[in-house]
Amino acid sequence: MKDFQELLDRAKGRGQKHCVVACAEDFPTIEALHQAKQENIATGILFGDQMRIERIAESLKIPLTDFEIHHCSDESEAVREAINFVRANGDFLMKGQVNTAAFLKGVLDEKHGLRGERILSHVALLSLPSYHKVLFISDGGMNVDLDLRRKIDIVKNAIELTRFLGIARPKVALLSAIERVNLNITETLDWAIITRMAEQAEFGDTIIEGPLALDIAFSTQSAQIKKVASRISGDVDILIVPSIATGNILAKGLQYLGGAKICGIIVGAKRPVVMLSRADTPETKLFSIALGNLAS
Repeated sequence: MKDFQELLDRAKGRGQKHCVVACAEDFPTIEALHQAKQENIATGILFGDQMRIERIAESLKIPLTDFEIHHCSDESEAVREAINFVRANGDFLMKGQVNTAAFLKGVLDEKHGLRGERILSHVALLSLPSYHKVLFISDGGMNVDLDLRRKIDIVKNAIELTRFLGIARPKVALLSAIERVNLNITETLDWAIITRMAEQAEFGDTIIEGPLALDIAFSTQSAQIKKVASRISGDVDILIVPSIATGNILAKGLQYLGGAKICGIIVGAKRPVVMLSRADTPETKLFSIALGNLAS
């Protein structure tokens, strides 16, 4: 996938899906859903304060017939009812004007949430002016405490998403500050184990290398200078980060300083879950809705 225009084109080809939004009282979300309906990508099923949603739509001159609106008295009810709806009828769930922690509390609820067999993890997709294809980064939005088992699931989730989007043999870089195992840097030990698992075909047809520094992942010249033999340098599909902080900082740094377009999704749930920042633009939200369409 070269860029996000291709993402939109693929979603258009699948027809409209039901995008269920928790706490939809949000200008960019409603504008993005209007665009998604115009592009034949998704129809919005909105949960939240009906009066506020209607006022926002009217101020944007968007017809209320674009949406199906379900009134909820507060944030908790909106999250709960949106999740209940998507479990029974919806194609994918989307985070609206709600705090991430409150949203994820509902998604992760063991009885009424959307937990799958593996852990849930966040994958950000970035379209960069300086890179020749869409880049995937995980996990910068979900998991705080990472052990080896969780890291393995994060790798599996990201690979599963890329394959679903048509990348037959994804190239995965397991990021650290250095390219060798160091007993004082925990992730280098875990990355070495995961790399060995990949060599034994534990992740299917994929190429996984790590630990790798970021410059090696993107620069064949850096790999040559540092004498690192790499089959993925300069052509990586997926970056797996060692912590939620590094993933969040890397993705937002590329977005705000590197001119990247970005969208994101939670993988591993019973339904796709589109999760974005409340500060994101309508364009960013439209890209994520298109991703939800393709993942549903």
